[in-house]
Amino acid sequence: MANVMEIYQLLPKTNCKECGKSTCMAFAVDLLARKVSVDDCPPLANDAKYKAGYDKLSEMIAPVSGVTDTGLIVHEDKCIGCGNCVVACPVNVANDPLGAGSGKAPTSDKVIFKVEDGIVKARNVQECRRFGENRILCVACIDTCPTKAIEFV
Repeated sequence: MANVMEIYQLLPKTNCKECGKSTCMAFAVDLLARKVSVDDCPPLANDAKYKAGYDKLSEMIAPVSGVTDTGLIVHEDKCIGCGNCVVACPVNVANDPLGAGSGKAPTSDKVIFKVEDGIVKARNVQECRRFGENRILCVACIDTCPTKAIEFV
């Protein structure tokens, strides 16, 4: 996944404000958060000298399939079904202390992660700590995934 500086480097860096943002860096932050699109930068979209940057950014910020409301993606092609995320997820532990929280298969339907057919599936994503008004930057599932199959965008 791209970071803000990679995106910023591909922008015109004119701070023209035509996009409605105060700086190109502010635009880069919003582009990464997918609050704006590449086409929202008029110089980038309309000036031929920025075509290479436009093309690269369009590729980098392309819509991602399978994204949940929290920005969670489980890349099924990378998942080996180890279940580390199931056990590490604080929500799973709180909602299922005798199942997922103890390293066994989840016994509750309130868990976020569950291994099905050898692949982790995300369920109840609205319960994720990264979602809602009191969200926090939890990375327990990401940090424990040995194949980097879990990502937030």
